[in-house]
Amino acid sequence: MSGSKLLIADDERHIAEGLQMLLQEDGYEAETATDGEEAWKKVEGGDFGLVLADLKMPGIDGLELFARMRDAGIDSEVIFITGKGTVADAVEAMRRGAYDYLEKPLDLERLKALIPRALEKYQVRTANKQLQQRLENLTRFGDMLGQSEEMREIFSIIEKVAPSTASVLIVGESGTGKELVARALHQKSNRAKGPFIALNCGAFPREILENELFGHEKGAFTGAIAEKPGAFELADGGTLFLDEVAEMEADVQVKFLRALEQRAFRRLGGKKEIEVDIRVVAATNKDLKEALKDGHLREDLYHRLAVIEIELPPLRDRGGDVLLLAEEFLRRFAKEHGKDIKGFGEGAIEYLQTYSWPGNVRQLRNRIEKAVILARGDRIEASDLQQKTDLDEPDVHLQVGMSLQEAGRVLTLKTFAFTGGDYKKTATILGVDEKELRERMLSYVEDPVPASS
Repeated sequence: MSGSKLLIADDERHIAEGLQMLLQEDGYEAETATDGEEAWKKVEGGDFGLVLADLKMPGIDGLELFARMRDAGIDSEVIFITGKGTVADAVEAMRRGAYDYLEKPLDLERLKALIPRALEKYQVRTANKQLQQRLENLTRFGDMLGQSEEMREIFSIIEKVAPSTASVLIVGESGTGKELVARALHQKSNRAKGPFIALNCGAFPREILENELFGHEKGAFTGAIAEKPGAFELADGGTLFLDEVAEMEADVQVKFLRALEQRAFRRLGGKKEIEVDIRVVAATNKDLKEALKDGHLREDLYHRLAVIEIELPPLRDRGGDVLLLAEEFLRRFAKEHGKDIKGFGEGAIEYLQTYSWPGNVRQLRNRIEKAVILARGDRIEASDLQQKTDLDEPDVHLQVGMSLQEAGRVLTLKTFAFTGGDYKKTATILGVDEKELRERMLSYVEDPVPASS
């Protein structure tokens, strides 16, 4: 079994080898080390569930060995072997996380009783850590978080596409995390050690955008008192991410396309061609068909950028990801702002699940941070999350094919969330009496109807 090996580290060889023989007779796989340095090398390279270490060894003593193990994230259990003069040190080591200690001469019966318990503790902790890692792998991908089918598909595409050099076009509503996808593509590529340069094409007027892209030579225009490299040059050896690429003026798109195809360009006012090795990832929140039809995005540029096209789903279509993200943001901001907040109240949960989140993950993130800052209790309530503009939202998102029972559930829960969990107000808005509303809400808990995402 992994982690069932033992290491015996003692500078008295006869003690180390005697214990080894004894433990092997009991069925354990045991190795020895006769000084701290040898013990450290073995611990670094082996999978030991338990280390029996003498506190006093030449070079690296038992305490330093233990400290090195913990600093390196090696969490084998440690039982110290100590003489009468070092009992205090052994007790201090237990305070820092060592499993136990034994005084010389060794009580072998006590040792035999301690070993299986120590190994069991190690194996339980290791299993929990592996489970936690598996759960995180199911929900985390770089800086992105999601367990919905839609996001798992996105994660899978990124894994497949990242190692290539193909240009990628990411399409999605504002706030869906397009830059996070671009960064994941960069981090999982062989360019990860190179620069990641992000440029928002919609943030600059035409003249400035061209300068930001290609840079300029000294004297290229009034005020150009020194040369300046642009994004293309700065991204050499790495990834250039261009957000809102459809906001680029048509003539700049032409120059950009040429630079993209040739991987070479001239600075403004320059004569020399500068060659670069970059991967371009672009993004837009526009409807591509409309953008192409209206001429906001040149068709030749589109085809050059969209060798791979990734379409990010809006948050409203990501099912249970809303609560997953909300809980992550709550933990993050509660820690950041020093607030002791334990979770979300019932009304807040209903609000999170039924609001359409037109601003997507960015809006959810901002709303949770604001709620954490303003919260007066130890839980976030619906009133902490709501804004007046939410009530102006005219539609409830129902899908064709949804049953009347499902539609009624969505409408009831959304209204309940908007009233901050007020049964009386909700009943008035829905035109039912409060008793009927409470029975409905109880039925949703006892026999939930799955809401369509």
